Amino acid sequence: MTALTGLKVVDFSRFLPAAYASWVAADMGADVVRIEHPRELAKAEAIFGKDEDETAALRRRARPSYTRGKRSLKINPGHEAARPVLEKLIARADVLIEDYRPGVMEGMGYGAGRMLALNPQLVYLSVSFAGQSGPLAGRAGHDPLALALAGALSRLNGLPTPSLPGLQVADVLTGAQGTIAMLLALAARERSGRGQHVDVAMADACLPLLAVSMGRHDDPDAAPPPGQWHPKGGVWECADGQFLCTTDMEPAYWRRFCEAIGRPDFAAMQHRVEQHPMMQAQIAAIMRTRPRDEWAALLEQSDTQAMPVYSMVEALAHPHHRARGRIIEVPVPGQEPVTQLSLPFGLSETRSVPPRPAGHAGADNQAILTELGFDPAGIAASGALDAGERQ
Repeated sequence: MTALTGLKVVDFSRFLPAAYASWVAADMGADVVRIEHPRELAKAEAIFGKDEDETAALRRRARPSYTRGKRSLKINPGHEAARPVLEKLIARADVLIEDYRPGVMEGMGYGAGRMLALNPQLVYLSVSFAGQSGPLAGRAGHDPLALALAGALSRLNGLPTPSLPGLQVADVLTGAQGTIAMLLALAARERSGRGQHVDVAMADACLPLLAVSMGRHDDPDAAPPPGQWHPKGGVWECADGQFLCTTDMEPAYWRRFCEAIGRPDFAAMQHRVEQHPMMQAQIAAIMRTRPRDEWAALLEQSDTQAMPVYSMVEALAHPHHRARGRIIEVPVPGQEPVTQLSLPFGLSETRSVPPRPAGHAGADNQAILTELGFDPAGIAASGALDAGERQ
């Protein structure tokens, strides 16, 4: 038994921001049933391409960490024969998670109002681009647009010209905020006995990226423009073409850094803005005189704040992450294991469940339909497992 053992989650999610919450739930013992709409599966195939064979398809589905531990029910929510199945499943559930545009779930007959009437204790988590209300509520968008709307993309790369981020920053932030909101709603239900509709927007989830800048300036326009270097850190190219990051903003760390690179005279210039361009150029030249790992070892010995800018491959193999159990190898039946992430936190007394990779879409149809009292063959014959023409 673990933290969420016994919790039942119906998961309509298709993308990481909403799937993150059901990933946490599944890893902590919840029974998560992933609703796989045949039409959405076809859309994904059109975007990402069709796998060559069933083995490749299974491995692709098993690879992402956030698909782990969930059961799959392949069914078309818009088909009339699917309605009694899904309503019975939702009536028994603690949480429903969805990431369609506002109004789509309502149009299929599974909107928050109707589902809360069906199951008053349900926590109904809606994850969308801009939220369920406001003038942009109907807009669609992915990660970079949410950062742009939140004012974060203008500063994210630290340069005067914004660029697309190379990782899913908004998706992960939204997933984390959605998980927090879901757990808060479950905690509130313990006191009130009632569920509620939880509204999580990607753009909202990105706004906390502005918190530090807002806390330092009454007028946001007074914040230093991106790209203006200050001796509180930097990313430096080294002799081997690799990069090193430093964050020596506290005076003691800055002094030790300056001594370690052979420029103790820079220590007193930390806040002399007119000297910053000269210092930046000089430090950049010095850092190009040694390889990355040599600088990292020297600066670590000097007790400064420095870290190699690791590639994804290097980070996944790093002994620190491995020692903490953050990188795991998950067995896939009949195939090589896949490398996945564990949950990004540790609880001293509560463990996650053993990892189980995602199977093919509909892998658990027979078991789930039987549990609910439906005849799997009859549901299949009805056409409810096909994409069909109805939403």
